[in-house]
Amino acid sequence: MTKILETPRLLLREMTPDDAENAYILNSDPEVMRYTGDDPFKSVEEAREFLANYESYKKYGFGRWAVILKETGEYLGWCGLKYTPELDEFDIGYRFMKKFWGYGYATEAAEACLQLGFNQFGMNTIVGRAMPENGASIRVLEKIGLTYLENRITDGTDEVIYVKSKS
Repeated sequence: MTKILETPRLLLREMTPDDAENAYILNSDPEVMRYTGDDPFKSVEEAREFLANYESYKKYGFGRWAVILKETGEYLGWCGLKYTPELDEFDIGYRFMKKFWGYGYATEAAEACLQLGFNQFGMNTIVGRAMPENGASIRVLEKIGLTYLENRITDGTDEVIYVKSKS
């Protein structure tokens, strides 16, 4: 296990193919996927293949990380940073199992990832994206200090873009 971050309640680590079942369950919940624009995995094996071929850690040194509740060892979902070369943009993203919504885990994990991006990876600006209807995700972006920049259509999806620059 490659530990990336630790917060008071959470441990963030690299995802591995061993996380396939949890990734499949996470992406099988229609409410979780409602505002993502992503297709769910068709099977645990498809999730395993995706995770086995996830190259962001090697390519950039960062990526989306598994979020684990320290107290119980439970997989909550993922949170982390992503580089999109076509936009020359770094973004913060998160996705959590529904049963863990409303406990502040997304805010706690995202704030830690944001600071890591600025302080360890030298990012100057980090964006956050959400569908305009996803009030909960927008609140997380605002709580971690991102401010509204613009509405944008990306791959046919209407998004609100929030941004924060290194202080």
